[in-house]
Amino acid sequence: MTNQTFEQLKKTYESGRTRPLAWRRAQLNALRRLVTENRDAFVSSAMADLGEPAAETVLMELNLVAGEAQFVRNRLSLWTARHPKAMHWMLQPAAGWTIAEPKGVVLIISPWNYPVLLALEPMADALAAGNAVCLKPSELSPNTSKLLAELVPQYLDSEAVRVVEGGPKETGELLKCPFNHIFYTGGGHVGKIVMRAAAEHLTPVTLELGGKSPCFVDRTADINVAARRIAWGKFTNAGQTCVAPDYVLATPDVAEALAERIAVAITEFYGEDPKASPDFGRIINDRHFERLCKLLPVGTVPPEEPSSPLVQVASAVGAAMDMVGRRFNAVTTGRGGAGEMAGSANNAAKPTAGSNMAAADDGATASAAVEPSEIHKVPGVFDLAGRIVCGGKVDRAARYIAPTVLYGTSPDAPVMKEEIFGPILPILVVEDAESAIRFINKRSRPLAAYVFSRDHEVRLTFERQTSSGALGYSLPLGHLLSSRLPFGVVGASGIGTYHGKAGFLTFSHVKTVVTKPQFPDTLRLVYPPFNEAKAKLFDIIAKFS
Repeated sequence: MTNQTFEQLKKTYESGRTRPLAWRRAQLNALRRLVTENRDAFVSSAMADLGEPAAETVLMELNLVAGEAQFVRNRLSLWTARHPKAMHWMLQPAAGWTIAEPKGVVLIISPWNYPVLLALEPMADALAAGNAVCLKPSELSPNTSKLLAELVPQYLDSEAVRVVEGGPKETGELLKCPFNHIFYTGGGHVGKIVMRAAAEHLTPVTLELGGKSPCFVDRTADINVAARRIAWGKFTNAGQTCVAPDYVLATPDVAEALAERIAVAITEFYGEDPKASPDFGRIINDRHFERLCKLLPVGTVPPEEPSSPLVQVASAVGAAMDMVGRRFNAVTTGRGGAGEMAGSANNAAKPTAGSNMAAADDGATASAAVEPSEIHKVPGVFDLAGRIVCGGKVDRAARYIAPTVLYGTSPDAPVMKEEIFGPILPILVVEDAESAIRFINKRSRPLAAYVFSRDHEVRLTFERQTSSGALGYSLPLGHLLSSRLPFGVVGASGIGTYHGKAGFLTFSHVKTVVTKPQFPDTLRLVYPPFNEAKAKLFDIIAKFS
């Protein structure tokens, strides 16, 4: 079935059907109608899949898709036109230009956390470039996947745009097909599988993965504004956003106040009981719920009801031993002398496998050793995960985890070993901006980094000395919302860019074209045989080149 789908798309593309600008504009107009005319259906499907609030679905998904489609549609004439380029003087008379042509048949594999946005936004860029498109939505958001499969053929050219539903089997079958480009959004583990499969056909790929996006705050920031913006960026979609602030590095003079102010902002956004708020989402499934629970301080989450008294006793003893072990480690780490501190740094564990949850797979994000002196130990905090400032409440049946702020987190805590991808925000106390930069640079390069500081030198230092897919000053998620800015990745966070013109170019081949009149044939000067006169001419040319 998947091979038949590919062959049909290939046949359509080779017919030239997708190349005319009229066809591209018609598809982009239809894509806008698809999301605007079916708003309620998409809101319902997103709510059923991951409890996404209606306002978030509209603002963070539907409106962005409609805006991207309109943005690229209005600029097609400019982007697809010939762009003249100067030719070398030795070739004159001659002319050259570049022109963007479609890559062909492209595959888009989308994740579950923003099941509409991350499926249809790259599709808008691919259609604008004139490609035939195969979309594979995530099986972990089944209601949205089914809705896309129903609506896409109703609105778009069914011979040039296809939706393939299914799980890993169907994805694997699609990856065996020789697509001309593969666009994948998700976790690092599956990203590696996609890249290996693409290598079989030398297919170019765009991999939008993830990572632990840091957020630095110092005393020059407006603490109230910083708290609200961090809370908004982190807890939108219950923290299941690839570019959400993953953890905060705050200087000692603001760290505790910031933690408390974020707690206040959470109450302002979601009320005293976020579980009852229509604006706070849920965790996608039980597996991710249990993974997140393990990142909280020991004893925070009550275990599932054991099946027998013996198991109950064993569970209680195990939990108690785990808590004592964590507290002992925290105390000994805090009291260790300089020699012990240096020893622990030198003998720190190698990077550990983590979870990059943007596509519900077991991805890997490296966690590097960090000099203990860079992170302050907070007195009275015994669990490596830190002290709970707010939240920590869970409901297994509802897959609900309250917006949780942890203060005084250790870099050795489980919550710092993997991308969190949920409503848990650890705050680490760091000496200064330089210490924060060293901490960040010892870890895998993140998808985004955020800085809340009004100190120009601090901002400039972060811009010059850190590497991330994007850098935001006092603005989380901002680059995600603009078609005028490339949404890009670096290092372990992925490969490539999209949005607006960057997306158009991702799905295009920019072809170079040159022309030279046959008369006069000035190239006769460089044809063999190469005699002494020509050698002197070459020397003269070299001097002026």
